[in-house]
Amino acid sequence: MLQKNGASPDFLARIKQLEAHLSLGRKLFRLGNSADALEAAKRAIHLSDMVLRFCITVSHLNRAMYFACDNILWAGKSGLVPHLDQEKWGQRSFRYYLFALILNLSRDAYEIRLLMEREASGKCRSGGGGSGDGGSVPQEDSRLQQLAVRLKLQLRLLGHVLRSNPPLLLDVVKNACDIFIPLDRLGLWKTGAGFVGLCGTASSVLSILAIVHPWLKLKP
Repeated sequence: MLQKNGASPDFLARIKQLEAHLSLGRKLFRLGNSADALEAAKRAIHLSDMVLRFCITVSHLNRAMYFACDNILWAGKSGLVPHLDQEKWGQRSFRYYLFALILNLSRDAYEIRLLMEREASGKCRSGGGGSGDGGSVPQEDSRLQQLAVRLKLQLRLLGHVLRSNPPLLLDVVKNACDIFIPLDRLGLWKTGAGFVGLCGTASSVLSILAIVHPWLKLKP
């Protein structure tokens, strides 16, 4: 935005230098995150649900590798490892980050499916579900109408499940925001620095919400 509005080169250089210092500081604060992610993977391996066990454990392992690569990048940027290939390690870290996010979204989708099935079976048991109006409608039109009604019901059920489970909704939105960052950095789906920055900011705000209100954190 500053470049588009014609800010002076000297001012832009100072802003970029500040950005580099903040990035280095952020990486420094992440030095213990690999151990934390490994500890979380160790806990998740004992989950009884096989799908959740796989998604959560492998996601934490990938996060541990992502943070390890990030630590190596910090060492390169701070001058401790002067001849480090930062481009290569950056790409490697974002690959681990992307795979962790794919697993997180898979876990979210699995939990949503379980909750939707539970909700649907509960409605069936309570006897609320007949939608028959016996008019003589052409067969093709009837099929299309049934498909539209089924889709509408599924979307309504999805909305109800997400509204009833704020931690799951927050996790879905956060992971959906995060995934654009590695996709852009790896060149798989270019969205631009502005959009990536917006997604990162939204994700950070949602993470802060989960810290301030622990009940919003998805468990396990």
